[in-house]
Amino acid sequence: MRRLACIAVLYSFCALSSAAEPRARDLGIPFEGTPGPLNALTDIAEITVGQVTLIEDLADAHKVRTGVTAILPRGKASADTPVFAGWFALNGNGEMTG
Repeated sequence: MRRLACIAVLYSFCALSSAAEPRARDLGIPFEGTPGPLNALTDIAEITVGQVTLIEDLADAHKVRTGVTAILPRGKASADTPVFAGWFALNGNGEMTG
């Protein structure tokens, strides 16, 4: 029952956080520079962003639902040049509810 309650709280939080909240600039918080036309990371010419989602139903009735996002801060041409990086892994096995 406790696990079900945690899932319900997490679902409620996700539903509330996905509502259109005002952005910081809309609230008058000053930042340097001006946002690009999409107000997104992809507005920066030097940055390349790629994303792949894999959805596959296997013959043994297992389902694959996974994906990855890659950000190349200096573009594809400098893929062999090292940069500082970080990573974050999350899956549906309870790390976020435990």
